Amino acid sequence: MSLSRRSFVVGSAAACGLAAFGGGYAVGSYSEAIAAANARIARKSSLVTTRFGALEYAVEGRGRPILMVHGTGGGFDQGLRFGGGLIANGFQVIAPSRFGYLRSDFPTDPSPQNQADAFVKLLDHLGIDRVPIAGGSAGALPAAWFALRHPDRCSHLILLVPGMNLTNRDPVEFTPLQQFMVARLLSSDRWFWVARKLAPNQLIGTLLATDPALLATVSASERERAFLVLDELMPIHRRTQGMAHDGSMAGSPTDIDFSRIETPSLIMSVEDDRFGTAETARIIAERIPSAKLLMFPTGGHLWLGHDADLAAEITDFVAGPAG
Repeated sequence: MSLSRRSFVVGSAAACGLAAFGGGYAVGSYSEAIAAANARIARKSSLVTTRFGALEYAVEGRGRPILMVHGTGGGFDQGLRFGGGLIANGFQVIAPSRFGYLRSDFPTDPSPQNQADAFVKLLDHLGIDRVPIAGGSAGALPAAWFALRHPDRCSHLILLVPGMNLTNRDPVEFTPLQQFMVARLLSSDRWFWVARKLAPNQLIGTLLATDPALLATVSASERERAFLVLDELMPIHRRTQGMAHDGSMAGSPTDIDFSRIETPSLIMSVEDDRFGTAETARIIAERIPSAKLLMFPTGGHLWLGHDADLAAEITDFVAGPAG
């Protein structure tokens, strides 16, 4: 998902401290954990050549295709995780890895505009003319650019907990020490794994911006989904380049003109998202003509407790008129 704000820095620093303290005994099964993480994504994806280099993608499910774009720390695997409810509802989810994630190359200009253009090449490769596109967190920006730059290829636009800078304010401000701590946690599989072992709820609350107290109020399947999203950041070193670029984009004002998007649009956020995407969602919904705004009162950045509700909303939305 997205990089967090100051709370993420504090939580990450604490987790790093625990990792340094507890690494001695926790290292025993690390090799098994990293082997399992690598095996989980091995041979599950394909590559297509674009003018930006190789673009990784995976396809799962049968039915109407939908392009699902992951957030920070993701890859095709997170896209499939985001789209799990849609697969169950009869969709075929196409999940690319954005630039710098897993096996996707990182071009000289990794702009969200170029990422949107790479999605067109992917659709051409798959023989698909037009699709709904859903972008979660940091993936919402290239999804929005796809709708704006390629309206003939985009039937519907869905932006989920959109991570963008629309107020000219950098959401992340790091001191040099904090930069070191965060960089270490998010670039080292070993450090991340130990932090996950010792402080999982802390990571849910900071890295995934979701109040861990909600875990006790939702179904067992939703608790499992939260920890799967966290666990599936591994292997994290293969996502570092993409995460660094997402962090840079988060600190830069978003220059897209949402008023020019004519594609039917659904914007979703959660009031208690610790990344503050509720305000961003409202701004976007005001700027896109006739956009539909869907807000949940609780659930955090993971929309915890609402995954089935969201899948149902998207299913109904894309059944409506296309742009």
